[in-house]
Amino acid sequence: MPEPYDAVLVVSFGGPEKQEDVIPFLENVLRGRNVPRERMLEVAEHYKRFGGASPINAQTRRLIHALEALLAGAGVQLPVYWGNRNWHPLLSDTVRRMRDDGVRRAVAFVTSAWSSYSSCRQYLENIEHARAQCGDDAPRIDKLRVFYNHPGFIEATADRVAEAFGQVPASRRDTAELIFTAHSIPLAMAEGCDYESQLREACRLVAERLARTDWRLVYQSRSGPASQPWLEPDICRDLADAARRGAGDVVVVPIGFLSDHMEVIYDLDYEARRVCEAHGLSMVRSETVGSHPRFVSMIHELIMERIDPTAPRRAVGKFGPGHDRCPDGCCPRSTTRETDIGSHGRGG
Repeated sequence: MPEPYDAVLVVSFGGPEKQEDVIPFLENVLRGRNVPRERMLEVAEHYKRFGGASPINAQTRRLIHALEALLAGAGVQLPVYWGNRNWHPLLSDTVRRMRDDGVRRAVAFVTSAWSSYSSCRQYLENIEHARAQCGDDAPRIDKLRVFYNHPGFIEATADRVAEAFGQVPASRRDTAELIFTAHSIPLAMAEGCDYESQLREACRLVAERLARTDWRLVYQSRSGPASQPWLEPDICRDLADAARRGAGDVVVVPIGFLSDHMEVIYDLDYEARRVCEAHGLSMVRSETVGSHPRFVSMIHELIMERIDPTAPRRAVGKFGPGHDRCPDGCCPRSTTRETDIGSHGRGG
């Protein structure tokens, strides 16, 4: 019999929390990539606009506190640990602390709903690298399945979108355009995974829940050389096109992101909003799911389905629940190595 789970590990991207953190954080993100320092300093200026702090760590703390309270209320006696890919608390430090605390086997919730190299496979590699650094007595860590079509994620996202539509004047609400956005990735990477199809399915499910049939999916935060094709259309071009078609109001939904970070607050709240203002569009940006109660309860459900084989594995739509263990070779890295900030664009 396998050892029972004795801990939960939340794994996230991480982000700087003060101006002094920005350059070390970006150096972590870019380690091993051929990115000119001038480009890194340009990105650092984006953080300066917001005082050097990304919201992602603060939002992850809120999510963890909500999850701890829910687990305790349900009688689930599992401590919750937190480790990041790129900033403190770093994953390798957390895994060592888990080992020192006597943890033998943990279930990991990764703050990404999608299947791709950057959003799934790379996190598996990060976990195994942290375990290798910890040594032979490192705890075993099993990642929870992707959840893009879990009813908890869909319902929480739909609630956020409904709140955003509520900010549009009632007389114009029915004609406001619904635009979902996600991080672009290189086409070579997208062709080797289900990232795009999962995004489209989640968008369809959210729109269906809101009884909206007219929606579209666009992409943001692309980087790398112009010669390398990435998923399109780009949100800023799409917004300009919408204005030329005579659109008046748009509701922008960052469905590809679970919490606010630089790619949300800079790329959407600053750059995309500037495009809307220049073209006379009224833009409302929906919140990310963050620590929405329905989203937190989804994490609890995912944990319980691993602990208890008889627990239901819930999913909505046409694809069913994802697999617990990724097959060898799935979600490969693109054959063309990114040469810019990479597939996480401007970072956390």
